[in-house]
Amino acid sequence: MLVFARRVSRGLSSISVHSTFASSRGRCRMGTVAHSNSHVAAKKLKDAGLLLSRALIGDKWCDAIDGRTLNVTNPATGELLTSVPFMGRKETELAITAAHEAFPAWSQKTNTERSKLLRKWFDLLIQNKEELGRLMTLEQGKPLKEALGEIVYAAGFVELYAEEAKRIYGDIIPATTQDKRIFVLRQPVGVVGAITPWNFPLAMITRKVAPALAAGCTIIVKPSEFTPLSAMAAAKLAVEAGIPAGVLNIVTGDAPQIGAALLESTRVRKITFTGSTQIGKKLMEGSAATVKKVSLELGGNAPCIIFDDANIDLAVKGALAAKYRNSGQTCVCVNRIFVQDGIYAEFAKAFALAVSQLQVGNGLDEGVTQGPLINPAAVVKVESHVEDAVAKGAKVLTGGKKHSLGRTFYEPTVLADATVDMRIFSEEVFGPVAPLIRFKDDKEAVAMANDTEFGLASYIFTENITRGWRIAEALEYGMVGLNEGLISTEVAPFGGMKQSGLGREGSKYGLDEYLEMKYLCLGNMSPP
Repeated sequence: MLVFARRVSRGLSSISVHSTFASSRGRCRMGTVAHSNSHVAAKKLKDAGLLLSRALIGDKWCDAIDGRTLNVTNPATGELLTSVPFMGRKETELAITAAHEAFPAWSQKTNTERSKLLRKWFDLLIQNKEELGRLMTLEQGKPLKEALGEIVYAAGFVELYAEEAKRIYGDIIPATTQDKRIFVLRQPVGVVGAITPWNFPLAMITRKVAPALAAGCTIIVKPSEFTPLSAMAAAKLAVEAGIPAGVLNIVTGDAPQIGAALLESTRVRKITFTGSTQIGKKLMEGSAATVKKVSLELGGNAPCIIFDDANIDLAVKGALAAKYRNSGQTCVCVNRIFVQDGIYAEFAKAFALAVSQLQVGNGLDEGVTQGPLINPAAVVKVESHVEDAVAKGAKVLTGGKKHSLGRTFYEPTVLADATVDMRIFSEEVFGPVAPLIRFKDDKEAVAMANDTEFGLASYIFTENITRGWRIAEALEYGMVGLNEGLISTEVAPFGGMKQSGLGREGSKYGLDEYLEMKYLCLGNMSPP
């Protein structure tokens, strides 16, 4: 049996929440007002029918067979939002059967028919953007502005693949003899099993589901146990859009049991996963027995290289966006900032000042730019990285400890004089901590940036276009932002090199992950 760990482990099941807190950066962002906001937002979502507590298998919204449930809480307040089914192998096998039985009819629909249904789903996601954004903030914690941005981003994948569904082309290859014709067809893989993370509860689902459905596949989605509500709300809107029963299934609960059922089934032909490299390797191993097609978007250790000819204001803005989005909880977040000697002191001062002005608090509150970490275990991990760095000589320029709000809040932190022997150099911190590392020349910067088993995202800031191109080509990463800190978009291929994964998501290339290529040879044709 596979053991599915998370990027952060599950926290304590019951945590006391103080009614008031004092903030070191302005007014209190939690307390009775925040709790009231959360309660009101949850009630509105229930009234709108988007706060669901059952999973979707075939045409039925289901509880677990044995009645077990899993609590979903607000990481900012500890409040219980609802409970969802704690499902396992049996329910997953039912979902696989539903997807398998739905596959023939769905795959035989014309590309235009599938396109129109996806377009309706996109329209409903946009129409319900405000409610979906509040739901995401409640269960994941990110500031509402970021959550709303993710809804638009997530819907963008549905819109993109509604369009790409009509462009699944084959080929005619010139034959080597006159009595033959050679054709290449592209057909759907079949039933897909998708396992998605908590940091982008909707975008990581639509980035998989939309191309799968566009290609003619059916799919079973296992969302993170921390953030299943966005998945179920999106599935409800998919049903309203007319996506047929069994085409999209949502199974919540026991990750090891659900994962094992997906891996062992011969009817599941593909696994797609976003999460840790450790679990990605287990999924690759588990897929080998039935030779499934596998797509993996795994861990990162993103470098940001700032050269002495960089525009410092632009570099500060870009590094801030690349590091502190979602409180540092993204796979493409900067994990190491390399700054050339000539501007190190100036950049460090400006960057630390910008970071110290970030507003921490409940994501539903006005002006908040940094929400909570996903659970207490995430805070413990961040604390351990900072303690290790300081013990080895790093200097705290700002932050460096749990926020006065308590619970899952940690101060946005900048560490100066970081070195390669610190854990934060080689391990993904997945939190709001930025280490600054000096370098002398291009060669040293590239060597340190590539000194990792990961290769997902990377960033460069320089005003020299020749240097920018040269460094971009030398970096062993699947994605490079040149003078830009926000690089994710549905129209570009997302994915990494080395142990950061296999395959690409998004763009026209993402559709290939859900298609098989079939060669058809037509022979013995009589001459005219």
